[in-house]
Amino acid sequence: MSTAPDALPPIALVGAGRVAQALAIALARAGIAVAAVGSRREALGAGWPESCPQPCSPQAAADRAVLVLLTVPDDAIAPTARALRWRPDHQVVHCSGATEVAALAAAAEAGAATGGLHPLQIFSDPVQAAERLRGSTAAIEADGELARVLHRLAARLGLRPIVLPPGMRVRYHVAAGYAASFLLPVLAQAAGLWKTFGVDESDALAALLPLARGTLDAVEGRGLAGTVSGPIARGDAGVVAAHLAALEAIGAPEAAFYRGLARPQVALAQAAGRLDEAAAARLNDRIGP
Repeated sequence: MSTAPDALPPIALVGAGRVAQALAIALARAGIAVAAVGSRREALGAGWPESCPQPCSPQAAADRAVLVLLTVPDDAIAPTARALRWRPDHQVVHCSGATEVAALAAAAEAGAATGGLHPLQIFSDPVQAAERLRGSTAAIEADGELARVLHRLAARLGLRPIVLPPGMRVRYHVAAGYAASFLLPVLAQAAGLWKTFGVDESDALAALLPLARGTLDAVEGRGLAGTVSGPIARGDAGVVAAHLAALEAIGAPEAAFYRGLARPQVALAQAAGRLDEAAAARLNDRIGP
């Protein structure tokens, strides 16, 4: 009997945290059964799909599946791989963005295929994360048949795949952090400045988040350089100097934070053709080292 082109092998999740819960919800919505969930928990909490089996031991979960997704914390990936008995037909995949596939060496030594599948999304709320997975990106690192399986899995979940070469996971993860948690210090700095003239954080964020979302929407349609705006894009060195003077009056760290963000904006404005070399030089001179 022939196998459907998008058929997937039996899947187990080892680890029952937020990433596992989000994946279980997304898999259920895609009509993909989870064969087993390996965990030390006695029962799965609310929010897990009813079709998901109750936890068993990690070894029992691995024994019931071919494709085993390790959804444990980074520091537990290598110890978990060493603790389990693997078969040559196993496909062992961790879901970390930062940890190298080499952490699965124990599985590879047993003859299993190993790889990485990192869904690029925030998992602080698993239910919301499951909803946001469709249209998000999956970073895949694998070879041969396992690579084909992971691309099929990504397609079924509505994930857009990118291929990670070996050794690039940490660089990839740093970049993801810039686009996610590194946005928080920028918003914190903005809200902190508004607090100096009496606007509390909740009101500041209510005003600033629509602006941030508008910027992100513009980036999606026009790219990074095409979205740059404000006094730097206009070459208004006088306004930049006024910004720095106001920040230096508050403290050196505030001015240094601004300078660190302003310099890359000059480069983006040049890339967009908004600034000629002379205007860029004037801005960089005002921004300083």
